[in-house]
This record gives sequence, C-alpha cells and structure tokens, in this order.
Amino acid sequence: MDTGSTGFMMICSSYVFFMTPGLAFFYGGLCRRKNVVNTMMSSIFIMGLASVLWVAIGYSLSFGGNVGGVIGTFQNAFLNGVGWEPGAYSDQIPGLVFVAFQMMFAIITPALLTGSVVGRMNFKALFLFIILWSLVVYYPLAHMVWGESGFLAAIGSVDFAGGNVVHISSGVSGLVLSLILGKRLGSEQGNFLPHNIPFVVLGASLLWFGWFGFNAGSALEANGLAAHAFLTTNTSAAMAMLTWMLIDMIRDGKPSLVGACTGGVLGLVAITPGAGFVPLWAAFIIGGLVSPICYFAVSVIKAKFGYDDALDAFGCHGVGGIWGGIATGLFAKSSINPVTQWDGLVFGDYHLFVAQVLSIVVTIAIAIVGTLVCAGIVKLIVPLRVDEHAERIGMDEAMHGERAYPTFTGLD
Repeated sequence: MDTGSTGFMMICSSYVFFMTPGLAFFYGGLCRRKNVVNTMMSSIFIMGLASVLWVAIGYSLSFGGNVGGVIGTFQNAFLNGVGWEPGAYSDQIPGLVFVAFQMMFAIITPALLTGSVVGRMNFKALFLFIILWSLVVYYPLAHMVWGESGFLAAIGSVDFAGGNVVHISSGVSGLVLSLILGKRLGSEQGNFLPHNIPFVVLGASLLWFGWFGFNAGSALEANGLAAHAFLTTNTSAAMAMLTWMLIDMIRDGKPSLVGACTGGVLGLVAITPGAGFVPLWAAFIIGGLVSPICYFAVSVIKAKFGYDDALDAFGCHGVGGIWGGIATGLFAKSSINPVTQWDGLVFGDYHLFVAQVLSIVVTIAIAIVGTLVCAGIVKLIVPLRVDEHAERIGMDEAMHGERAYPTFTGLD
C-alpha cells in the first residue's frame, strides 16, 4: 500500500464529490427562474441519498462478489469485510478509499439524468425513482464494467472512468423518462432561455475542475497513467470548447458563453471512457468532433422527433458518451494501458471496436428497460408529473415552498 497514492485518491474523491454541487449550479443556471431551487435540489438531495445507499448495499452489489457477471452479492453490505487494508481492486490504496472514490460516481450519475426532466417531475416521484434506478441500472452496470468477472469487461470492452456506467446510462435514462413525462407546458411556443448565465459558468468550471479527479483518479494510484488521463481530459475539453465556439460563430456570427461552457463539458464527457487508453493526439480528435456531433443531436434530432429533453442530458451525456465509447474503440492503445486486450480500429484491429459497440448497445438496452421498470413502479405509488397549476407557478414554490430570488426579474 502506498501513502502517496492513498492521499492522491482521497483528494480525487473529494474532487468528484464537488462535481455534484457543480452540476447543480450548471443545471440551475440553465433552467427557468421559477424552477431553479427544484432543479438544484434534484442534484443536491442525491448527495445524501446515494451516499447512504452506497454504504448500505450499493458498493456490495457493484463490487462485492459476482452473480453471473451481472451484479454483485450482499457479502459487503454495510461495508462488512472492507477496511484499511488494500482491497481486491487496488493494492496501492485501502479498500475504504476505493469505496469512497466509487461512491462519488454513484452520486453524480443519477443527478445527470435529472436534467432531462426539469420543470415537471414530481419531487417525491424523483426521490423514489433514483432509489430504484440505482438498484436496477447503476449498480448492475458498475459491476458489469468494473466489478469482479463483470460481463462487459469479460467481452473485452473498456471504460476508463464511466462512458457506459455514468454518461450513456444517465443520458438514455433521462431521455426515456422525459418521454414518459411528456413535454413541459409551453415548450412548443416558449423559448426556454437560461435564467442565470454566471451560474452556468460556475457550474461548468466546477465540473471541469472535478473531472480531473474523475478521470485521473480512475488510474487508482498516483502514477504516469493518472498524469496521462489528466492531460487527455483537459485537451479534449479545450478542443470541444473551441469547436463549439466555432459553431456559434458560423451560425450566429458571435460566440456565446453558454455555448463555450457546453462545449467544455462535452469534451469532458467524450474523453471519459478513453482518458487512460487513447494517445494524447487522439484527445484532439475526440474533443474536436464531439461538439458538432452533439450540436446536431440537440438542434436537429431533438427538433425532428420533438422530445423535451429539458437541459439536453441525453443530447450531451448520452450522445457524447456514445461517441466517447466508439472513439475508444477507434484510438485505444494497449501500450498505454494493458487493460485493453487489443489496439483500436485505426491501428488495424477490429476486436476492441466491436466490443465497444456491443457494450454500448447493452448499456442502452439496460437503461431503457430499467427506466421503464422503475418509472412503472413509482407511478403505482405517486404521480410522476406535477399538476398543471404547480407547473405554471413553478416547481420551487409547489415542491419546496421556497424561492431562489426575493424579487421578480421578468425572466419567467
């Protein structure tokens, strides 16, 4: 066990934890003024709920034992058998540090999907849904990708820091849930502009900062691979930011601050599955292409099919994560990280690319079916959507009895 790696991983865990408040500001700034408290609360409450679930059963179901390569067992429930000594997943850090690091992923992942349902989902229903979704979707996927004898790892697919587990699962689930709920009132007539752009900048900055822990920390020790992931992460984010600014210039003749922030986050999403597998030069391509890909998804595909993915959780995290997983199959090198059994497609081997595509298809299927099941169960207990009156006066007052701002600014 290495004290330097232990300290490094505890810091990285704290960075990833900080991403969820960052997401609250990011989503909070993008939504309407009358819904900002509810939107931010939809991320913040998961910091409590997911932490309790993770220590109680989540870690055990994700990383304790193995049942058919699909999910773990209850052998480590309430962290039974996990202590200060190195665990099964790293000989450099205490088992409890690995628990803490992975807990932060279990917190932010369900928070991501809440961006799709802003402005109309009953908070009680969301609370119950997150519990069930963690059990049905997140824990099995974490086990299949990263756990002992996990199915998706066994077929040869790789996911360095959560392309499948975090971004595709949350993005696709958010889309399905938004379709179940239906469109927001006035979504076809009104223009839902961000109500607080400084919040968006603050949130995006906190996410970018935390993502260094997210990706570099996935090396699970302080080493060269962590440094490599750190630089691929920043390079992809920077390229995606510049590319989105270029799109803004071509479309509107001027760059937007919200667009620049969106592009930066997209670059972070896209590099996540391959940060510790692809060469640094590939990060330029991955980040450079994710912005036009996701721009097409949120401006063309969304308009054509007419779904109301409120803050584009699917368009950004789902589509960006899918591109990142595919790009890992294109550019990964086993010489960078021997976890990859094969080099990527651009180096002449198709095996990893096929495994990546298969893992993405499986992840999408699990997210769709799992979301339908969870929403169906919750619907039997409480209404999924608020009534029209609550939606019109705003989720803040209707769901929480609070207002974000003391005076009306005319932005509703």
